[in-house]
Amino acid sequence: MVKEVLKEEIQKYINANLHVDLHSLLLKKSPFPEVSIQEIVQQIKGKQVAQKKFPFLLKEGIIFPPQLNLEQSSSEKTALYKSEILKGKKFIDLTSGFGIDAYYLSQNFEDVTLVEQNSELLEIVENNWHILGKKATFINQKLENFLNKNKETFDVIYLDPARRDQNKNKVFLLEDLSPNIIEIQKKLLSISNKVVIKLSPLIDLKYLISVLPNIVRIEIIAVKNDVKEVVIFLSNENSGQIICNCVNLENEESNFTFKFGEEENAHAEYSEPEKFIYIPNNSILKAGIFNLISEKFKLKKLHPNSHFYTSNDKLYNFPGRVFEIEVIDAKQIKKKSQFNIISKNYPLKPEEIKKKYGLKDGGKSYLIFTQSKKGKIILKSV
Repeated sequence: MVKEVLKEEIQKYINANLHVDLHSLLLKKSPFPEVSIQEIVQQIKGKQVAQKKFPFLLKEGIIFPPQLNLEQSSSEKTALYKSEILKGKKFIDLTSGFGIDAYYLSQNFEDVTLVEQNSELLEIVENNWHILGKKATFINQKLENFLNKNKETFDVIYLDPARRDQNKNKVFLLEDLSPNIIEIQKKLLSISNKVVIKLSPLIDLKYLISVLPNIVRIEIIAVKNDVKEVVIFLSNENSGQIICNCVNLENEESNFTFKFGEEENAHAEYSEPEKFIYIPNNSILKAGIFNLISEKFKLKKLHPNSHFYTSNDKLYNFPGRVFEIEVIDAKQIKKKSQFNIISKNYPLKPEEIKKKYGLKDGGKSYLIFTQSKKGKIILKSV
């Protein structure tokens, strides 16, 4: 399929059908005997995904893999961020996949190796890298077999383990991933002093630290306040202190870096709402540093379970959103008014609130439904 789909007449057909209904297209017969209609639709889907997720691949001659490989690939934005913190001479990606991470992460390396057990997928990546003018050594082999035979060392090893089992169900624990990181961690550290592993945004950080003693750094990466990845760094040079960095890309918010364990010794003060309300971004919430945020930014918390903070002074370096607010009574909410609704630690969800008060969604103003230590409160942005 790889070579056939690149034929000029097939590429023209793909480009001419980028905006058609794909379900209807799948019911038709392929106009080309050498490729199926399913393979054509695969390329159309790939181009559609690339427009948002990795636009650098929107070039003539690029081939796209099946839907699952597209879903599992990092976005261009997260890959670019990771590339800015990695450099050296020799880089290897042991789970290449569609190669998005490898393409960016290897930018600051002289020698690049990609290992992938799926021969057709690796052929696609090799074709694409040739189109993009990027050189690498491509190895079609199972990761375990490669590690057993390998005698080289590398400045950086990168892995993105498969997070689905044999029945294609999602899995999260390290021992359920493929490869099993717990089993191979010592082998990895014997051939590199920097092992970088991309994991699910749902992974529990305390669990990670309990099963991987060589973690030195954790990156929690969000894009537009949606946590996309948890990336861990393993090293033999483990001082016992784990640095954790919370990032919200495509946003002007500052990153927030702390030492894992600081939360345990941090204390939060509490207060009723003052002039400003602070809502941490989701990378901060994922880190679970609710008291540390209060302490570091000298903000008071509304309630132990609300994770909203307040002060009379506006901070400009807070990793999240800041609203100037006033406390209002429910009777002050006019029907058919337009608001963005935020509800946390409150009995009603945003949709239920809109229905109860007859509100329209959107606009520039916000209503925040939450609780302070004194009980339920409604805040309005001003």
